[in-house]
Amino acid sequence: MKLTLLALDGVFGTGLSVLLDTLNTARNLAAAQYAGDGPRFDISVIGMRRNVRTASGLRVPVEPASARTRSDWLVVPALGATTEELLVPALARRDVADAMALMREEHADGVKIASACIGTFVLAESGLLNGQEATTSWWLAPLFHRRYPEVRLDSTRMLVPSGLFATAGAAMGHLDLALWLLNQESPELASVVARYLLVDARPSQAPYIIPDHLARADPLVERFERWARNRLAEGFSLDAAAGSLATSTRTLQRRIEAVLGKSPLSYFQDLRVERAVHLLRTSRLDIEAIAAQVGYVDGATLRTLLRRRLGKGVRELRGGRG
Repeated sequence: MKLTLLALDGVFGTGLSVLLDTLNTARNLAAAQYAGDGPRFDISVIGMRRNVRTASGLRVPVEPASARTRSDWLVVPALGATTEELLVPALARRDVADAMALMREEHADGVKIASACIGTFVLAESGLLNGQEATTSWWLAPLFHRRYPEVRLDSTRMLVPSGLFATAGAAMGHLDLALWLLNQESPELASVVARYLLVDARPSQAPYIIPDHLARADPLVERFERWARNRLAEGFSLDAAAGSLATSTRTLQRRIEAVLGKSPLSYFQDLRVERAVHLLRTSRLDIEAIAAQVGYVDGATLRTLLRRRLGKGVRELRGGRG
């Protein structure tokens, strides 16, 4: 497998290092375990500029993009621009525009493209993700929804393969992406690398998402979030919410879906899950009492929701306590 990593100036150093260290670990293990007959990996790092530095100022040795040869995968690590105020200007840079042109050229040549975290914004900005499924840094999901409405974003997922593309979630999602790429070549080797690096399966970003952080992207959504938190024990009513916020149900539905990419009911359930997890970790209430506090008729319903949303059961969420 030939993989080319595209390091843009201001790259998120940890993300780039995680990709390189994971892939190089696989290359070394393959050489040691398979005596030359196993999977082979050719890994290179290219840049659109001659001098590339990470967001923290470390120099990255790169080959010029013009000297690249055809790869199986072009991989785009995140930029170290973690807020909208930093990211939007970065996307307008000349080298980033050149990188998008390179992606379009590689895609037209049949090369598959992967990105992680904020790197997905660069890929989406190129237009190549239109009509595709994708994930990205969960806290920038509102910006992503506004900027790329033709991309089917699911910011709860850790990794999303879609056609000739693969995208991964925030920050350490680079590790999940590297292991997924290895798995395409050799599931056995990917499993060995995960054990060497002490990596547990993380299929979802959902346990890490902070719902009220997302809500602050829009005043009406923020007001809905405050309204909802005071009524978690009650049944959800879109009419009641819209009436309390002095807006129409259509406007409320549209604004929440535009900002968060989900329905008001789905976000209401997110808040219920967040509150339930908090109570599981900080109180000795049993699951039936917690279910009542967050508006579910019984503990079984809440158990099912927690397992579906977070991939964990009550005992795991309580850190081993019953």
